[in-house]
Amino acid sequence: MTATAPRPPLPSPEMRLVLDRLAVEDAGLGDPTLLPPSEGRALAARTNRRWNVELPPMADVRTVACAGRDLRLLTPPDAGPGLLLYIHGGGWAFCSADTHERAARMLALACGVAVATFDYRLAPEHPFPAGLDDCVAVWRGAAAAVDLHGGGPLAVSGDSAGANLALALMLHEFAAGRPLPHCALLFYGVYAADFDAPSYRQCADGPGLTRAKMMRYWDWYAPAAAQRESPLAAPIHAGDDALRALPPLFLNAAEIDPLRSDSAALHGRLAALGRRDRLTVVPGVVHGFMQMTTSLAAARAAFAEAGAAFREMAGLPATIEPQKGGEPRCAP
Repeated sequence: MTATAPRPPLPSPEMRLVLDRLAVEDAGLGDPTLLPPSEGRALAARTNRRWNVELPPMADVRTVACAGRDLRLLTPPDAGPGLLLYIHGGGWAFCSADTHERAARMLALACGVAVATFDYRLAPEHPFPAGLDDCVAVWRGAAAAVDLHGGGPLAVSGDSAGANLALALMLHEFAAGRPLPHCALLFYGVYAADFDAPSYRQCADGPGLTRAKMMRYWDWYAPAAAQRESPLAAPIHAGDDALRALPPLFLNAAEIDPLRSDSAALHGRLAALGRRDRLTVVPGVVHGFMQMTTSLAAARAAFAEAGAAFREMAGLPATIEPQKGGEPRCAP
């Protein structure tokens, strides 16, 4: 298959420098998806530490109990009212609020509102829909506490598998007849299990995420073929009415990523319904690039673009204005 596949796009010069650095730093570490899950998680945590340095200062960082889980609330300086629930990626099997700490802080600064992160149950020990159930419970707990976000917009966001869970969460709440977020920011998400999509063929061997790794992630999260037809596992299968009902979405995708076609396919479905959701394909970068803000200007620019999109979709001023938020508390 890979012998006849088109060549992947070339990394940008700064992405190439990062990839060369990682090749040295990670030499001999192996593929975490080929390890027992606990060992793979330890390796993923180790390799993500390099991206969680020089953490942007927050006005307040605290942990509150929410739906039986710990919600880490990151409030940036001069935060306005509002709350963004951020769901971390990692193939539904790896990573945590800790591995995505810097990314969550960058998002808080870009959007000008508090960002909440949390840990959900991971596959393969807890396959679909366990992680989604946790996300729904946390969303409902946060949404029920008006004072948690000062009466401002309540939104969701996620990267990779976290974007999948954020979108599935909205589809779940639509089906349940419950309120939806004001908007959503979805970064290089996984929305289908189509391993023959154009970007899966073009970027089958990476660099970074590969086709084989994504197949293993799916085998862990939703091993049954019938599960992968569910819109709550693969949101591309959502019906038109459910997609129409979604709040405004901002999507981005990495050019050098097997998942690029997932974002393109989702955006195509939305556009065919007359929606005007924005999709940005960031050139020359690999999957997970928004973790790399200490090294990639493209990652920092992506957060700035997401923040501007959030303020536009949420009806907030185009520039962040100092405002005083409320005391955080989460509903049980």
